[in-house]
Amino acid sequence: MRIGFIGLGQMGSAMAANLVKAGHQVTVWNRSPEKADALVAAGAARAEWPVDAAQGDLVMTMLADDRAVEGVVFGDGGIAGAPALHVGHSTISVALADRLAAESGTGGYLSAPVFGRPLAAAAGKLFVVAAGAGAALDRCEPVFAAIGQRTFRIGDKPSAANLVKLSGNFMIMAAVEAMAEAMTLAEKGGVDRSILLEVLTGTLFGAPVYQTYGEILVEDRFRPAGFAAPLGLKDMTLVDAAATAFEVPMPLLGIVRDHLRSVIATEGPDVDWAGIALAIRSSANI
Repeated sequence: MRIGFIGLGQMGSAMAANLVKAGHQVTVWNRSPEKADALVAAGAARAEWPVDAAQGDLVMTMLADDRAVEGVVFGDGGIAGAPALHVGHSTISVALADRLAAESGTGGYLSAPVFGRPLAAAAGKLFVVAAGAGAALDRCEPVFAAIGQRTFRIGDKPSAANLVKLSGNFMIMAAVEAMAEAMTLAEKGGVDRSILLEVLTGTLFGAPVYQTYGEILVEDRFRPAGFAAPLGLKDMTLVDAAATAFEVPMPLLGIVRDHLRSVIATEGPDVDWAGIALAIRSSANI
């Protein structure tokens, strides 16, 4: 399949690499051109403008935020109106997803955000949450199989997938918040964090989110960031916008956002979003 891929950060580069390995004809574009060098060396073609990557069967975008997506779609050399089906993997607002669906042009649009950190992306083990027209989803099945271990179909409204993704990211942060608070309590009471994690994951909390982030918290593995705290704060802000639009109170969301702001202010923008544990420990004088 002829696939364009736009956005070559940690996640996008790994996803595009798996598409190349799967034998697809991949054309890549990134705002910083040098990030495409390794993929070009592996067999991908380089696009001069985003629209040049959207002349095939589909074009996949994996970008940081709404502004970046809007620039690639509607800006100079953007993909709006291009013939390729636009598959949006970025974590964006529900409102922007609705706009992309309404203004997609002849190629069409579907949302397919993913769950998984960079290591999962490199291994082709992401979870894809996809929504859009059934025929478009069917076309994308082999492509999703190249980047992920399972695809969840959410329905025919693309923004539904974005709402699921935002809800999931909120729950990840809620789990990290709960673990960080519990570990801080245990540590201050003389119980090692690793022992608490062993008990929790060996009994009632054996889910991947507790295992993955629990190890990060125990090991203080906050750099290099698998997912930077400013991106986490961006996502929680998008959750808040959705909660406001749908009139849903989310008091825990405010706590998580404040801890993200705190750790960014004290540790800098390169800290992992799990670094909210540092803000919690600081409040407990640890």
